[in-house]
Amino acid sequence: MAWTDYRSAPAPGTPICRAAEITAVHPLTVTTGRGGFPLLVLRDGDTIRAFVNACPHQYLPLDYRGTTLLSADGTRLLCTAHGASFDKSTGAAIAGADCGLDPVPVHVADGMVCIGGA
Repeated sequence: MAWTDYRSAPAPGTPICRAAEITAVHPLTVTTGRGGFPLLVLRDGDTIRAFVNACPHQYLPLDYRGTTLLSADGTRLLCTAHGASFDKSTGAAIAGADCGLDPVPVHVADGMVCIGGA
């Protein structure tokens, strides 16, 4: 499912958070837009990436049972509910799920991470 197919998907340009809040060690989970759209925002090198915060296995948030969302080596996102793992750069499923996370395009404007391309 594409992120825009979610009923609560925010409009392009919707601010999510301050870019300074995103660190390489701790992905940020937020809800934004109409209806509380669940997002997971992370830093991947110099790039800020975002995914719908819903594991495709049961559509529970990745942080449903804890806040440790990155693997020890920092390359995979982990579902705390059942242990599925996803490539942090692409959202592709690595183990425990048949499909990957839905990427959400983001850009930085005036220090804010916003929905949509620049």
